[in-house]
Amino acid sequence: MENKLKAFERLLNIMDDLREKCPWDRKQTFDSLRILTIEEMYELVDAIIEKDIDGIKEEIGDVLLHMVFYAKIGSETNAFDIADSLNTVCDKLVHRHPHIYGNVKVENEEDVKRNWEMLKLQEGKGKKKKTLLSGVPNSLPAIVKAYRMQQKTKQVGFEWETTEQVKAKLDEEMGELEEAISKKEGPERVEEEFGDVLFSMVNYARFLNVDPEAALEKVNKKFKSRFGYIEDNAPKPLVDMTLEEMDELWNEAKGKV
Repeated sequence: MENKLKAFERLLNIMDDLREKCPWDRKQTFDSLRILTIEEMYELVDAIIEKDIDGIKEEIGDVLLHMVFYAKIGSETNAFDIADSLNTVCDKLVHRHPHIYGNVKVENEEDVKRNWEMLKLQEGKGKKKKTLLSGVPNSLPAIVKAYRMQQKTKQVGFEWETTEQVKAKLDEEMGELEEAISKKEGPERVEEEFGDVLFSMVNYARFLNVDPEAALEKVNKKFKSRFGYIEDNAPKPLVDMTLEEMDELWNEAKGKV
């Protein structure tokens, strides 16, 4: 524990130095750091997907640096400091884990999730009205957002009972999309029905215990690698190749990358 506290203290001291002595660090604000923080989070996610342990270690440090940076900026206007942020999350964790810090009994992780969501709603009483889905950030990628909303509404019983029901709903949405296309109902209608299909696909993935965002990203990486093989092994410019010629290289790539 002592080594961990010393390492964190070292980061805090370095942040003080940077904020005082470095022109770039002095210039930063909450707003200017925001996009950089998002980039760091995606780099951490990339390392996790790649199962790159050294990368995860490094990216965690980068994300922590940003959190310390925000707290340092907050402390300069006496709005809050890093201790305030840490104590706030500690208080929150204690309150939302009454099965550990209180007398509440739980049977499984679903009970824990359900209690968590109910306690979040209770915390919002007397403040700006909180709804079950208000904790889902608007800026989340659409697939992740759909997944999180479905997870949250599940906690209050708004959920299909079986995987078969979810698959039937997906088939129904596919039928409505195909109908909209065949009847030429217009791009807006097709877009709406396509969105319903994607939302149902996310739900189906959830019932299959598949993370849809991770699954799609793995396919993206596979596609990128295989198309890169086509580019590297093409006997002539791609624009001069037929689909059949490119497909032949694609099939070669399937056995190699």
